[in-house]
Amino acid sequence: MSPTPRRGAPSEPGAVRATIGLRLELAAPGHAEGLRAIYNREVESGTATFDITPRSLHEQLEWVVEHSGAHPAVVAVSDEGEVVGFGSLSPYRPRAAYSTSVEDSVYVAEEFQGLGIGRAVLEELLHLAEAHGFHAVLARIAGDNEASVALHVACGFELIGTEHEVGRKFGRWLDVVCMERLI
Repeated sequence: MSPTPRRGAPSEPGAVRATIGLRLELAAPGHAEGLRAIYNREVESGTATFDITPRSLHEQLEWVVEHSGAHPAVVAVSDEGEVVGFGSLSPYRPRAAYSTSVEDSVYVAEEFQGLGIGRAVLEELLHLAEAHGFHAVLARIAGDNEASVALHVACGFELIGTEHEVGRKFGRWLDVVCMERLI
């Protein structure tokens, strides 16, 4: 059974068009292996992250702890208990004047993409950002990731610029599209 939607806590993903049941939860150590599987796939074969070294289970557990307070992570879990997507809020920059701004990240397992899971996760992150008093949510997206750009537009983000050829992965230069939503 999905939890009742309420501001500041994971909610029922109304936009999910999947035939699977889905619930959103705050990330916990028990989700670490599922998170790691989705993330490491992008490390090894995608451009949703510019990381080039897969995470160990220990590193993923540390990440969960880092995302258990004001900068939370949300996990999309199927009725069968499988982690099918996740997202997080991270500090935008380390200097104090940036403390009311966060950067979002959203990942969905390849076989579950296009079902609305990313939107459910991002909408929940936006609710949590507002509940935690953040003012600006920024997204930095690989320029070739049209689905992520479209997701952010659908959730009210605006394009604020493009950083050209700032990353290099798989032997090619990558642009970063910068997007922002004020809360």
